[in-house]
Amino acid sequence: MANPMRGEVEVVLDGTAHVARLTLGALAELEHDLGADSLMEIAGRFEAGRFSSRDVLAVLVAGLRGGGWRGTATDLLTVEIDGGPVAAGRAAAELLARAFRIAA
Repeated sequence: MANPMRGEVEVVLDGTAHVARLTLGALAELEHDLGADSLMEIAGRFEAGRFSSRDVLAVLVAGLRGGGWRGTATDLLTVEIDGGPVAAGRAAAELLARAFRIAA
């Protein structure tokens, strides 16, 4: 079960729940994979609603890998994400929001 206080989001792949989390290493991988100059650039795409399906896929892969999953972007192309593309987009946005949340 995902712990939102740790920045975790649950993503269900082919009926199996996985914990996704954007660790520092996952964020660095994400920046590189999307060719972004900064993390704020990526977050800005989501905030402005200017994200692509490639952005969603990259955020999910980075988050899942940060949560311990050993798959790749190619693996995500062949699995059923519970809730479809809309849920995938929400999970990606939530991962970014939780990664930048400042704990009180």
